[in-house]
Amino acid sequence: MEEIEFKEFKELLIERREQILKNLSANKKDIESFKNSQLSDDADHASLHASGDIGSAISLKQKTELKEIDYALFKIDNKTYGVCEMCEEPIEIPRLKVKPQAKYCIVCREILEKNLKKR
Repeated sequence: MEEIEFKEFKELLIERREQILKNLSANKKDIESFKNSQLSDDADHASLHASGDIGSAISLKQKTELKEIDYALFKIDNKTYGVCEMCEEPIEIPRLKVKPQAKYCIVCREILEKNLKKR
């Protein structure tokens, strides 16, 4: 991978990281707002509970993505970015454009998914 590609992916990852941090902050504020609101009946309590569950699920997914992005940024700094962690072959650029924090090439990712389904 060329230096310019490292730079482009680093910028893309940093932008996504910033967006996730904004989303997490907004989600936290929304949850606090709900908790501080006046609840008048059981329907309000149920709505608050459902919103909290959804917000927590979204936050968990975004926190996981944030860790993947941080790891990808670490790999860029160490010049190991874009190499499959399973077969050690280069990850194709189109895959990295779709998921810049990808750890595995398409073939290895499919193998991992099949193994997870068997469990």
